Amino acid sequence: MFKDYLASSKQHIEQWLGEVLSSPNQEFKPLYESMSYSLMQGGKRIRPILSKAVLEMLHKDPADYKEFLCAMQCIHTYSLVHDDLPAMDNDDYRRGNLTNHKVYGDGMAILAGDGLLTYAFQLCTENTTASAEQKIKAIQCLATAAGPEGMVGGQAFDLLSEGKHIPLEELKVLHSGKTGALFNAAIELGLILSNADQAKYAAYMTYANCLGLLFQITDDILDVT
Repeated sequence: MFKDYLASSKQHIEQWLGEVLSSPNQEFKPLYESMSYSLMQGGKRIRPILSKAVLEMLHKDPADYKEFLCAMQCIHTYSLVHDDLPAMDNDDYRRGNLTNHKVYGDGMAILAGDGLLTYAFQLCTENTTASAEQKIKAIQCLATAAGPEGMVGGQAFDLLSEGKHIPLEELKVLHSGKTGALFNAAIELGLILSNADQAKYAAYMTYANCLGLLFQITDDILDVT
C-alpha cells in the first residue's frame, strides 16, 4: 500500500513538473532545456511527496498547492546539478544518465541550477490558493532551508570536512544542513499551507528532524557498502 501511494504520488508530481517549465522566448530555450533535463530526470520525488502527504493528512487538496510542491523539487534538483559539477563532486552520471554539465557544459549547468533555485520562488508567488501570509511564510521556510543556514551551509561544511574525521555532534550539524534542512522544509511547507495548530506543528517537525537524519545516515552507509 505504501509503495502504491509513493508511485501514484510520484505520477502526480511528475505531471505537475511537466507543466511548469516553458521558455518565454526562443533565445532562452537552451537554458530551459538544461533546467528541464535535470528536473525531469526521475528520482523518488520524496520531498514534494512529503509535502503532499502532510497536506492530505490535514485535509487539503495538494493540487491546489502544486506550485509549492514543484518549487520544492526545483530546489532539490538545483542542488544536485551544482553538486555534480567538477568543482564539487565531479560526477559524470546521475540516475544512469549523463550529468547536466556533461551534456550542456559547466557554464550552462551553473545557470540551470541558478534558474531552478530562483524559479522555485517565482512558482510560490504564482499560486492562487494560498494567502499572502502563507506565501511569505512558505518562501521564508524554503529560502532558510536552501540557504547558508541550511543546505548551502551543510554543503560548505561537507566540503571543508573532506578527508577529516569529525566528531558526532559536528556530523549531525553537517547532516541537518546538507540533507535534513530540505526534509524539514518539505514537512513544514505542508503545515504552513494547512494552517496547522501548534501541537500538530511540534509533532510533525519532530518527525521531520528524525527522518532527515535517517535518510542521510542510510545514504552514507549505502555509499560505503
